[in-house]
Amino acid sequence: MTTTATAPARIVDLSSSSTLHGYEAIAAAIGLRSIRTITEELPGVARAAPILRAASIAVIANPWAGTSVTHDLEPETQRIAPVLAKLLTDRLTDVLGGPDAVQAFGKAAVVGLDGEIEHAGALIHTPYFGNLMREALEGTSILCFSDARSAAGSSHRIPLWHKTAPATRDFYQSLEVHLADAPHPGELAVIAAASTGPRPHARIGDRSTDRVITSDILKELPL
Repeated sequence: MTTTATAPARIVDLSSSSTLHGYEAIAAAIGLRSIRTITEELPGVARAAPILRAASIAVIANPWAGTSVTHDLEPETQRIAPVLAKLLTDRLTDVLGGPDAVQAFGKAAVVGLDGEIEHAGALIHTPYFGNLMREALEGTSILCFSDARSAAGSSHRIPLWHKTAPATRDFYQSLEVHLADAPHPGELAVIAAASTGPRPHARIGDRSTDRVITSDILKELPL
């Protein structure tokens, strides 16, 4: 019986290089079909600078499509998730002015109909993605997120909050992303989003200014 040897994986070092150009080899290795970055500019309040928000979206072949619900997701998660984190955060820092400019962040994944929701989670809910995104954007907060399973052509809202102070209510916001041609049934879309500021007209207070509220407030409601 003749056996075919599997070529060893090519080892690359992306730790200190940019993936904005010349990323064709790693794109092929992870089944990347497309990557795009959308930006939104919100006029500044008074004389403040405009707030910039951006989302980078990578569409890849779902490496687990057609597998059973007992299939081990770890090997492909470890191989693909760090590359996605690098590709997406390189583009966010490029359009937003560097990690210092980023104040809020969030993440999302959308799996096509031939996959399961756990496939989306496998690429964003582990340290292989989250830790690298936090490090690249100089954050410490747990990343807020959304995940979904849908056909191509849907819209998704990506939640964001402050990258180092998640309880800072002024930075609670979301960015809507329309996936016109993704994900196909056997694909996944992974999204990283960030903002250079809070909501443009935030004025609902914060935990530092809130008075103590309990269910006692229900006893005398001025309706």
